[in-house]
Amino acid sequence: MNSTTMRRAGLSIAVAAALTGVAACGSSGDDAKGDGKDSVALSPVAALRSIEDKTGDADSAKVESKTVMGTKMSMDMKGTMAWSDGITGNVTATLTGGTQAEQMKQIGQSKIDYRYLKDGFYANMGDKFAAEAGGGKHWLEYDYDTLAEMSGAAGDAFKDQMQNTTPNQSVKMLLASGDVKRVGEETVRGTETTHYSGTVDVADLTGKSADLDAGQLAELKKQFKQAGLTTETVDIWVNDDDLLVKKTEKGETNDGGFSQTAYYSDYGTPVSVEKPPASDTVSFKDLMNQRPQA
Repeated sequence: MNSTTMRRAGLSIAVAAALTGVAACGSSGDDAKGDGKDSVALSPVAALRSIEDKTGDADSAKVESKTVMGTKMSMDMKGTMAWSDGITGNVTATLTGGTQAEQMKQIGQSKIDYRYLKDGFYANMGDKFAAEAGGGKHWLEYDYDTLAEMSGAAGDAFKDQMQNTTPNQSVKMLLASGDVKRVGEETVRGTETTHYSGTVDVADLTGKSADLDAGQLAELKKQFKQAGLTTETVDIWVNDDDLLVKKTEKGETNDGGFSQTAYYSDYGTPVSVEKPPASDTVSFKDLMNQRPQA
């Protein structure tokens, strides 16, 4: 396997991990402080403010998600995530289809273990990567500052998401959109829930949450436009304790339909994350700087 294949695999992992984190803890949204009121008989906005507070204060949960990104990737994820001080957690993602899954097969990987820490995340690339490109090292490190430098405004927004996002960000998205409605009562995995839905402007809300300046926001909008992603439909289901049970996001890109579905349970579950040993870790930046080999 040549270094070009290794780089492509590394990029696939970066995209997969980004989507994993966003699916686990919601996409970025403008901040809207809650009133802490009981959601019964309140307007959708008042109810969402209570939900925002309760979910944000829960600190951790078990998460399952499924992500589809057009023809590029489909992925299942399961693990535990915490968000009291940036996103931390341990998750396993299984790439189930798309061009990026095919790239990962070239290095003998379809299931990837991730470890999220405050300043970056790590992906276990497996034995073939370690033998052929990692210098004997299995873990690939993605530092958020480095990813931000390499990806412009989108990288800055991604860094902010990964360091500050919580599951209630999907609630904030609906609050900020000005377009939210209460759909009704529904049962999700045996739990009675209330369903809310709305449409959001992806670039505007992502830019606001990341506190981008005018130039960065313009660049971000350009990047989203090039990808064909402008708006998303966001749906959430919450239980009687005002905690998020399920979230979906759907949109269209130039590569086809984009969708995420995430389920949350066992709020307050303990989460402990161990940084992989330096002796078994190579940085994504160093991988990208490797000279192409035949």
